[in-house]
Amino acid sequence: MDYETFTRTAAQRAGMPEDTVERVERATLRTLADRISGGEAQDLASQLPARLQDSLRPPREDAEAFGVDEFVRRVAERGDVSPDEARSGAVAVLTTVREAVSPGEFEDVVSQLPQDYRELVGPMS
Repeated sequence: MDYETFTRTAAQRAGMPEDTVERVERATLRTLADRISGGEAQDLASQLPARLQDSLRPPREDAEAFGVDEFVRRVAERGDVSPDEARSGAVAVLTTVREAVSPGEFEDVVSQLPQDYRELVGPMS
């Protein structure tokens, strides 16, 4: 999936303008990179459009442990959107990530998240 298709799809899902979704995409992926291991973030980045890969550069190798509410708070702050927009935007972005990467790669990411993240990433196996 190319960058334009990714962003257009996420914008339609979130019901947001594309310029807002671009901020939410970067914020969601940056926050996801905080929450998963550095190696997994790099693996995920390798399957996404080049313009999204920098957002997944992990600041550290070890994952930070934080819940969904903190995830949404960070996305809101980084994306300069309201918490409600951050939540719906993160769901739209992560759903689009699920479609853009191999099923195995998405499952590897989800396996590093606690069960309460299912509201953002959908049902977990």
